[in-house]
Amino acid sequence: MRYLIIGAGPAGVTAAEALAKADPAGAITLLNGEPGAPYARMAIPYLLAGKIQEADTHIRPDLSHYSRLGIRLDHGRARAVDAAAHTVALEDGRTLPYDRLLVATGSTPALQKIPGIDLPGVHTCWTLEDARTILASARPGLRVVQMGAGFVGCIILKGLVSLGVDLTVLVRSGRMVSRMMNPEASSLLRRWCETKGVRVRVNTLPQAITREADGLRVHLGGGETLAADWYLCLVGVNPALGFLAGSGVATGSGILVDETMRTSVPDIYAAGDVAEFLDCLTGQPMVNAIQPNAVDQGRVAALNMAGRHGASRGGFAFNVLDTLGLISYSFGAWQGLPGGEHVETCDPGRFRYLRLEFQEDRLVGANTVGYLEHAGVLRGLIEGKVRLGPWKERLKSHPTQLMEAYLAQAQQTVPN
Repeated sequence: MRYLIIGAGPAGVTAAEALAKADPAGAITLLNGEPGAPYARMAIPYLLAGKIQEADTHIRPDLSHYSRLGIRLDHGRARAVDAAAHTVALEDGRTLPYDRLLVATGSTPALQKIPGIDLPGVHTCWTLEDARTILASARPGLRVVQMGAGFVGCIILKGLVSLGVDLTVLVRSGRMVSRMMNPEASSLLRRWCETKGVRVRVNTLPQAITREADGLRVHLGGGETLAADWYLCLVGVNPALGFLAGSGVATGSGILVDETMRTSVPDIYAAGDVAEFLDCLTGQPMVNAIQPNAVDQGRVAALNMAGRHGASRGGFAFNVLDTLGLISYSFGAWQGLPGGEHVETCDPGRFRYLRLEFQEDRLVGANTVGYLEHAGVLRGLIEGKVRLGPWKERLKSHPTQLMEAYLAQAQQTVPN
């Protein structure tokens, strides 16, 4: 059996390793779209902050790990998939055959469609090569205007501040991390960043970028401009699935898959940030771009590709964000569900916030800032669909008594 995996992030690497175990006689090719060893993108902020070395970003520290397992590590980018012929055309002109194909291409950074976005001095930060460029050129006092304060934008802040740049962050919407945090939690993050010397401007969208003799000018409209040496575009990412055009693979926001990670086309599977599957709480399709989901989906896809059976129980929204040392979480249906109830508590002086979302007698979502001690319990209560019984009313009066609620109720609940 010839297995081809497009994408060498956590989903792809996990799938390749699982295939090597499930079908030792199979021929496994892991296609890495970037030069060098497979690495974890989420390690890049730690590299920028000087917490790790580049080698520490590698998913497996020893490159010979792959050959020892019988995994052929190839380098190239997919251009097109011919599902009828069971082949993948690469941008370098080669064609790779397959019997089973896994698409684990992850995401690509979005770029603003404004004049000047292609000028020298305009950067993104998504690849190791991007990180190398930043590390080689950044210096204390460098004027950086960062567009975007979503999940990726906020974790990059730590590295930039560590490098000593003069940083201004522009936010198109009214709040930072709007896809993860409600307004109250987001306002704490913004104020925290400002105490660390970062200027944050909300409801701000650049109209153009120009180059002058002394650097860039970021045009905000109304005649206002910001001077910058760099413009860092971090406005989000999109699932990398453009090469599937004409393949017959059904897509929505991502590649539509079932519980086995199969797509609409026989012998083609998808996993990780490119896959769209059901949320285990709401039952709605979603792209849940977090590493634990990618790893689980890669394992499930590999089992089914090898003729065994595996099924995912669905995605679970679980985001952990470190914004300049302030830890925040969002779990499950953090925005609440129709007909639900909520409770919140806030200590703005200590940058602490907690909001719990209920439906009937279950906890279905949460937003937290600064409450490190509750992460595991919150996930257990929400993902386990634990019935709270009398503890629901207790939590509405004392929302931080989560451990007590878990110990009292978790062993009595069987998820359904």
